[in-house]
Amino acid sequence: MPRSVKLDAHLTGSAFRVGESDFHGLEGHRLRLRTLDRPHRGVRSLGLDLSTVRGRCRAYLPLLGSKVFSHTTAALLHGIPLPLELELEPAAGEADAHLHVSSIGGTRPRGDGIVGHELVTASVVLVEELPVVSAAETWCQLAATVDREHLVAAGDFLLSGTRLSAGRRTRPLCTRAELEDSVRRHGRRPGAPALRWALPRLRTGVDSVPETLLRLAIAAGGLAEPVIGHAIAVADGSVVHPDLAYPDARIVIEYEGDRHRTDKQRFRRDIRRYRRMEDAGWRVIRVAGTEPADLEAAVASVRAALTGR
Repeated sequence: MPRSVKLDAHLTGSAFRVGESDFHGLEGHRLRLRTLDRPHRGVRSLGLDLSTVRGRCRAYLPLLGSKVFSHTTAALLHGIPLPLELELEPAAGEADAHLHVSSIGGTRPRGDGIVGHELVTASVVLVEELPVVSAAETWCQLAATVDREHLVAAGDFLLSGTRLSAGRRTRPLCTRAELEDSVRRHGRRPGAPALRWALPRLRTGVDSVPETLLRLAIAAGGLAEPVIGHAIAVADGSVVHPDLAYPDARIVIEYEGDRHRTDKQRFRRDIRRYRRMEDAGWRVIRVAGTEPADLEAAVASVRAALTGR
């Protein structure tokens, strides 16, 4: 059929079963139009970006029924930060592009591109129109997939929200009590030891994964845990909140990611920020990179500063 065939506007951005003729109004050859994607057997979609996890989830909705998205798929939908190899969304067709789908009290979901799971119970929320395991329970499911340090970073994100202007933050995705309850209900399932290790190490007010990894490395190095987001009044009357700080020693620790190097305005703004803290009598330790060697060097710098070497 020619590409110029026009489809009803309500079909754009939707996925539907072939048999749902009352919705799509298409018959025979029109269901074979090249403008329609075929994400799953018996399903057609139009205008969904199947290279993204949200697009693939929307394309699976006609088959979802009472099931829910879970595990790393739920984490991506909630915006929970994952290790790089899991956070980058693979292209459709790649192995890691599979959707994690769980049944609650039913049989394990099956199908091309689906990793099925069975849950006895689950708390379910909507992320836009997508049914997803709650953020707290998703965190527990991640414990069998990510390392302990990234599990803490994910939990810090859930408890912290996102920093806004004037010291404000967005509402956290869950509370510590909800995480504790989810860990109890998780029981001895895979990842339980990692959850027990991570839970007491979760903190609020955290702005990034590297900040968490740096804090954990400092504590693992035998040093006192630094304070997160300590308020420092500077000469121009403003208040600066460094990533980590030792207020008694007047030492701050700032992580510099790739944006600090590639964004000139960000780089200049950070230099001015460091200078204001130094002028206020604080020593600034700048850290770049979270590879083991980077963190080891950072811990050595912090130790030397604290001991006056």
